[in-house]
Amino acid sequence: DSTVKKAQQRMYCLQQLRKHNPPQAMMVQIYTAIVESVLAFSIMVWFDSATKHGIQRLQRIVQSAEKVIGCNPIPIDVLYSARTRKRAGKIISDHSHPGHKLFESLPSGRQLR
Repeated sequence: DSTVKKAQQRMYCLQQLRKHNPPQAMMVQIYTAIVESVLAFSIMVWFDSATKHGIQRLQRIVQSAEKVIGCNPIPIDVLYSARTRKRAGKIISDHSHPGHKLFESLPSGRQLR
């Protein structure tokens, strides 16, 4: 709930900024900085335990951002997958990380177990 409220507050700021007709690239950067950062904050921790209703509420915020900024932002589930893969890659590359031994490559070498 607090993530939804924070994202909605920041969406209001984005909507107010839109009234001044800034370039689309600037709107995307601001969305990434102030809204997506709230959605992505500790997403690897809360996403798996989130309810379907909670994820839908967050996805509605992303959809409303799409209307405000004029392009397609990253959906919540894709954001979660990307962040998880990035974190797993960092753990694999750091041999001193305690979780390094938890990952092993499949025979293809492209995916992990």
